[in-house]
Amino acid sequence: MRVLHLNTDDVKGGAARAAHRLHVGLRRAGVDSSMFVLRRSSDDLHVRAAAPPANPLAWLRRTLRRRTIEREFARYAAKRPDGLEPFSDDRTEFGALAEQMPACDVLNLHWLRKFLDLGAFFATTQRPVVWTLHDMNAFTGGCHYDAGCGRFTDRCGRCPQLGSADEHDLSRAVWERKKAMFDALPAGRLHIVALCEWMAREVRRSPLLGRFPVSVIPNGLDTEVFAPRDRRAAREQLGLPVDGRLALFVAESVKNRRKGFQLLLDALRGLNLEDGITLLSIGRSPPELSPGCGHKHLGEIHDDATLAAAYSAADVFVLPSLQDNLPNTALESLACGTPVVAFDTGGIPDIVRPGLTGALAPVGDPAALRKAITSLLGDSDALARMWAHCREVAVKEYALEVQTKRYAALYEKLLGQGG
Repeated sequence: MRVLHLNTDDVKGGAARAAHRLHVGLRRAGVDSSMFVLRRSSDDLHVRAAAPPANPLAWLRRTLRRRTIEREFARYAAKRPDGLEPFSDDRTEFGALAEQMPACDVLNLHWLRKFLDLGAFFATTQRPVVWTLHDMNAFTGGCHYDAGCGRFTDRCGRCPQLGSADEHDLSRAVWERKKAMFDALPAGRLHIVALCEWMAREVRRSPLLGRFPVSVIPNGLDTEVFAPRDRRAAREQLGLPVDGRLALFVAESVKNRRKGFQLLLDALRGLNLEDGITLLSIGRSPPELSPGCGHKHLGEIHDDATLAAAYSAADVFVLPSLQDNLPNTALESLACGTPVVAFDTGGIPDIVRPGLTGALAPVGDPAALRKAITSLLGDSDALARMWAHCREVAVKEYALEVQTKRYAALYEKLLGQGG
């Protein structure tokens, strides 16, 4: 069985890391897995990057397609509210790229922004397709998370993320192209994989994808790499205080409204050095915190072993997302035995089980988030119980081997049905 994963990148970004982990897990299990990507960053010999034809005519066609897409979006660029993620068209400059794809029996799509032209792809492929949804973009008019607007259930249009009051705006055009494309696809040709129950419910609400079968298969990770380290040794390795309480958060996207970092900062303003809590952050740039907060910034971490040490060094991991799927960071934290404090949204409650693997706060309530952090950090007995539960849940439910077996069984089922 030959499986080909398609993703914009191979290892950069959360979806890419998740897709590559699955690819690696399948190869370990004896499945002939490979990846086809727009941008290759790893040294994995089983990853192939697209190489669009360089002849003048092909270059001209790509240029014209790209300019058309950019021109249609440009009218909204100045109207878009701040703090939003990219808006993604269903078209790209590349066309189908079918002739470049390695031979396979099953195609597994992942995160495809600016890589796969959906109409061209589905018009040319006859093989069974699994689409793992790392966000909502497959069934919206362009957004990757809808911020609760729900317009994807009724043709989009008047898109708040475009700053548009027009029923027939770009989001409506993208949605209707997707609708025509999916309507022409036999139901047995496409199988949707949702990472969590929330995403599965959103898929079933979708007029675009609701008629296709959907399975819930969470992301997996290597629980030998992401495993508990001795807390004191981990802190010494990273140059952190060996005493006191550490709350870890990832500050990569402080300008992304959905990630909720402003609300986290609001929660942190109620803490001070006298509380004995130090905030530990990971990301490209150190976030600006109030002067009274103890804070240590580790910068970007690309090595999984060092990242596991950071999770192990912390007493809790804080995840303030306002809407999310099944964040890799939460899984990584659990595997390292570190409880998670988060807002009760999306797929996060699948992972964060109050009293067992962490604590949940009402969405958008910084005071409740602060109380959840301080209550957990102030209860050593509860933390000790949760450390064991976190690791147990991660190994039992989110180990790479568990995910790999479920995908392999799904691929076999689809091939047995003849696509």
